[in-house]
Order: sequence, then C-alpha cells, then structure tokens
Amino acid sequence: MTQLFQPLTLKSITLKNRIAISPMCMYSSEDGFANDWHLVHLGSRAVGGAGLIITEATAVSPEGRISPDDLGIWKDEHLPYLQRITTFLRKHGSVAGMQLAHAGRKSESEGKWTPVAPSAIPFSETYAVPEALTKDGINKVVLDFTAAAKRALSAGFQLIEIHAAHGYLIHEFLSPLSNQRTDEYGGSFENRTRLLREIVASIKIVWPKELPILVRISATDWVDGGWTIDESVRLAKLLKDDGIDLIDCSSGGLHPAQKIPVGPLYQTPFAERIKKEAGILTGAVGMITTADEAESIIRDGRADLVLLARESLRRPYFPLEAARHFNIDAEWPEQYLYAKPSL
Repeated sequence: MTQLFQPLTLKSITLKNRIAISPMCMYSSEDGFANDWHLVHLGSRAVGGAGLIITEATAVSPEGRISPDDLGIWKDEHLPYLQRITTFLRKHGSVAGMQLAHAGRKSESEGKWTPVAPSAIPFSETYAVPEALTKDGINKVVLDFTAAAKRALSAGFQLIEIHAAHGYLIHEFLSPLSNQRTDEYGGSFENRTRLLREIVASIKIVWPKELPILVRISATDWVDGGWTIDESVRLAKLLKDDGIDLIDCSSGGLHPAQKIPVGPLYQTPFAERIKKEAGILTGAVGMITTADEAESIIRDGRADLVLLARESLRRPYFPLEAARHFNIDAEWPEQYLYAKPSL
C-alpha cells in the first residue's frame, strides 16, 4: 500500500496525506501585509492537493524580517487578508500552517532598522554588524513570538512552525559560531538552546493544547566547530519533552564557509536519525523531486512528512500527479472534475 497518501495525525489535526509545502519567501509584501500573490500562490497548492501548506517565514516583528518585502504578523492589521488565505486553504482540504520567524543578523534592512543577534558578529562582510541583544531585548523576542502565535490562531492557522534554522535568530543562538555570549544564553548547550525553549514554553501558554507546534532546525551548520547533528538529536529529545510534535529537518545557512553536499534527498538522513534516536516525528526536506522519492522516505520510515519547496514551484499540483502515479483516487476540486483522469 502506498504510504505517501496515508493520513498523518498531529494532535487534533489530521493531514490527508504526507505531502507538505515548505515555507518559501516570496518577497512580495509591503509592510508585512499578505496580498493577492500570497492567496494565489498558497491557494494553488491547496487546489493541487497538499495535505499541509506552511507560509513563508513570517516575521514576528518589523526588525525580524529577512527583507523589507517579507510577510509579517506583528500587528492585528495583518490578520484580515491572512484570514482570507486560511479560509481558502481549509476549504480545499489543506491544513493551514504558519512559520513564525525572526531573521536576526541576516536581516537585510536596507538601513531601515538595525539587525539584532546574540553577539555583535555579522553574517559576512557584506552584512551589517548586528546589535547584541540585551536581556530586555531577548525578553521582547520571546513576547513577539508569543503575540505572533496568538495572532496566527486568530487568523485561522491550525499549526505553527517555529523557525530555528537557516542562520536566523534562534539558530544564531544555537550555534557557537554566532553565539559568543558569556551569560545564561551562551556557552553551554543548555544555555544556547535556552531561547528556543523559552519561546516554546511561552507560545504554549497562548496556543491551544490540541493544535500542533513544529520546529524547523538546521541539523548541522556544515562548518567545523558549528552546530552538529549530535546536538540536533539532543535538542529534539528536549523539544519532544517540551511538547513539540514534529521536527522539520533542514540544514545550513549559518555561516558563509559552509560546504553542503547538495544532491537528491541530501538532508533526509538528518530526519531519519532524529526520528529514530529522539523518538519524535520528523519532516524531510531538500531535493525531493519525484513521487517515488517521496514515497520511499515515508515507506522506509525515514521521516513522517515530506516537505516540497522548489519542486512545488515547478509543479504546484505535485500531490495530484503523485496520486495518479500510484493509481490513487485523490480528491480533485469540483471545478476541475471534468479534467480528472480515470485510473
């Protein structure tokens, strides 16, 4: 039996299949607002049959944007159009997820704000020197994530993902390459993971117990002396105890010296190891381009969810194509039934 189209239950939410649309920045917002582009982009993936659709990295504060053109959820005024999007996604059978993010030192502010980080170390010589966060600044970050989660719920999202990967703020705290603090947020593994765990604990106060929370991590920095897969396994065990439902396993993005051996399914081994050693559900992402590759990941128990990024841009109806490939009678939108191929 094909495993890719088996449902996946995360707390009270059940995904109709194991195919998710990975967060991908569209650089198409003004002042953080969603618009018609986001509705059509995300909505077409729902029409295409994905079980879960996660927004692009959505900034929890203005200074948390990767660029001035990023989606945001730092004020209530952002909610009406987001509600329009979640209503459409859910109407077409997809679970609506939001990735909450803070870019940290990788914020390309174009001089409109000062980037912040655990330490005053720029990402590279072409980036601005960030301002090291004070204790009050760290507390603000926690509160910003919490307020954003509460707004996401109001906007109709059924799932949130905390972005702790790709060299952005939370990842910057995790990695000793970017975190050179000497207080309780730096140095030891316990200290470097403190911010993430504080964010999780604070979000759980406002996020319903019956709805899932995911965390995306970079399983390795791909740089000597950086964050490692061993630490990722250790962190995943803690996050499982903290009530996190699934670890979305990506990698890299922290340091320009990274050397990533990109190839088909190149990050899937991270999802497999974390799943087996930490005993938590995982998602695999990265160079997954065919239905057979996606099926093999689920069938072989390497991960519980497959996240598509660039391939979903090339093929927004990938899930429906995969269903036909496996002779599965997937549900099509009523408006398209006249074109549905017979099995």
